[in-house]
Amino acid sequence: MTYDAGHYDVIVIGAGHAGCEAAYAAAKRGAKTLMLSLNLDMVAFMPCNPSIGGPAKGIVVREIDALGGLMGRVIDKTYIQMRMLNTGKGPAVRALRAQADKPLYIQEMKRILENEKNLTLRQAMVEKLIVEDGVCKGVITETKAAYHAESVVITTGTFMRGRVIIGDLSYESGPNNQRASVKLSENLEELGFELVRFKTGTPPRVNSHTIDFSKTEIQPGDDNPRHFSYETTEEILDQIPCWLTYTNEFTHKIIDENLGLSAMYSGMIKGTGPRYCPSIEDKVVRFHDKPRHQIFLEPEGRNTEEVYVQGLSTSLPEFVQRDMLRTIAGLENAEMMRAGYAIEYDSVVPTQLWPTLEVKNIPGLFTAGQINGTSGYEEAAGQGLMAGINAASKALGKDSFIMDRSQGYIGVLIDDLVTKGTNEPYRLLTSRAEYRLLLRHDNADLRLTELGYELGLISEERYHNFAEKQELIKQEKSRLEKEMLKPTEELQQIIADAGGTALKEAIRAADLLKRPEMNYLMIEKVSPAEQQLAWDVKEQVEIQIKYEGYIVKSNQQVERMLKMENKLIPENLDYDDISGIATEAKEKLKKVRPLSVGQASRISGVNPADVSILLVYIEQGKIAKVSNNQ
Repeated sequence: MTYDAGHYDVIVIGAGHAGCEAAYAAAKRGAKTLMLSLNLDMVAFMPCNPSIGGPAKGIVVREIDALGGLMGRVIDKTYIQMRMLNTGKGPAVRALRAQADKPLYIQEMKRILENEKNLTLRQAMVEKLIVEDGVCKGVITETKAAYHAESVVITTGTFMRGRVIIGDLSYESGPNNQRASVKLSENLEELGFELVRFKTGTPPRVNSHTIDFSKTEIQPGDDNPRHFSYETTEEILDQIPCWLTYTNEFTHKIIDENLGLSAMYSGMIKGTGPRYCPSIEDKVVRFHDKPRHQIFLEPEGRNTEEVYVQGLSTSLPEFVQRDMLRTIAGLENAEMMRAGYAIEYDSVVPTQLWPTLEVKNIPGLFTAGQINGTSGYEEAAGQGLMAGINAASKALGKDSFIMDRSQGYIGVLIDDLVTKGTNEPYRLLTSRAEYRLLLRHDNADLRLTELGYELGLISEERYHNFAEKQELIKQEKSRLEKEMLKPTEELQQIIADAGGTALKEAIRAADLLKRPEMNYLMIEKVSPAEQQLAWDVKEQVEIQIKYEGYIVKSNQQVERMLKMENKLIPENLDYDDISGIATEAKEKLKKVRPLSVGQASRISGVNPADVSILLVYIEQGKIAKVSNNQ
């Protein structure tokens, strides 16, 4: 017998990285929001690596912040190390990566959420959804509390029917020995969901007092650390280094001799693991010719001695993990504090979702994070933010928000999931974005802050500062386009020091800046701005001028693609009525139910010829007739 426990606009199930962003975004949009967690001491917990960011992922964190989300703000207050990656490469692939203080990250995230006026946090195990006339109306917990809402967001991560595996040991559990969510998974099956079984894993953690760091290579943070959040003004200067070591032939010998004991190879693990984050036994088997593999020793916080052994993810028995660790330089006497493990869990097939992350067959229900088949905290947080925005929009009668692939990596991520699906835990890569020169770390605010402001997630003060930055960039670019620089002795020396060719006549400052060996700071020495400019304004001026030709070409590609995106398809179009489309394409189109011709063109199994027929069908006006007769 249930009891009425309260009424809300939005309910979020789960308080991981997706859940936190979803709940915060919904509350900031003005929705009365309830976030339910199995354990309120585990809000925004990092069950795997103690880091945020990296290639593509770091840009997602910047996008979350540009839209008004939390991840960037929280990691900027709690990092122990910050590094900019790929600094020797172009701006399209640069990205920040931060080592997190895991306990402090939880505390800071929870503090922000607890103080959000429209948000209530509660500890509870959700067992069932309330679905009336095919519409999701709330949830029921194991204590028989019935919470009602206009929208529900499921962000259960790897907890749904979670099973931890170490060697031949297997037991029902979520990550870090938390309770698994079993009945909710069963309820989703009853409601007709198509679920798949995925797998991920973690490495052992060791005590730092038992590591001989003299045998490893130090990996310090940047001297002048950048930040993820555009609101951050204070730096953390007392950074903690990470350390690099390697596996060797003795490590690989132990793995080879014990492969039969690995759950990966014994047949105990049925779920599909992430291709881009393989276990150490998988790496040794797949890359047998490699004499060694990198191992990063990453501290888990300032006030703990636990060190995360990045690169040694495994499901081997505990005694094999111990022997394996002791073959590695610096870890000969390492004491293992936690054994590595594999975890299997249920995921939703993401082609069952609209691009808003609402479930197609159950209005009012949204899913976000690893439940949608992704891997990584950043991918989860990006989805959570979008699901929270759209769940609140649904509840409050506001317009939904779908990010285009040309607007951000979050748009690429969600479009890939709902259009193509995934047969393994999905990891975001720069190569997945066709417009990656436009989707850079440095310009996330220029791309998305306006949208965040319109959605009600960006404050007036922050928007004012953003508009001021935009104007300064515009003014300085204009100045450099007009200003002529004469070949003075000082300028010729600057050019010579940079390895460039001397000037023979006056040149526009912008044209000189376009030379590969020149940068803004060099130009500034002979042609300073009329006022002091912040470093990020200077950076933006340099990138926009130096890469102008490439950016123009990319924008032209976006314009061409938008024509396809703007050709909308009615939700219940009968593809069987369209003659000429291949049978496989019809099946895929009926399953995904794309919203536009552009989305249809990205479905695996739908060929250009099928898209052309669909376009002709639209232009003949037949879709309009179908729509009018609905």
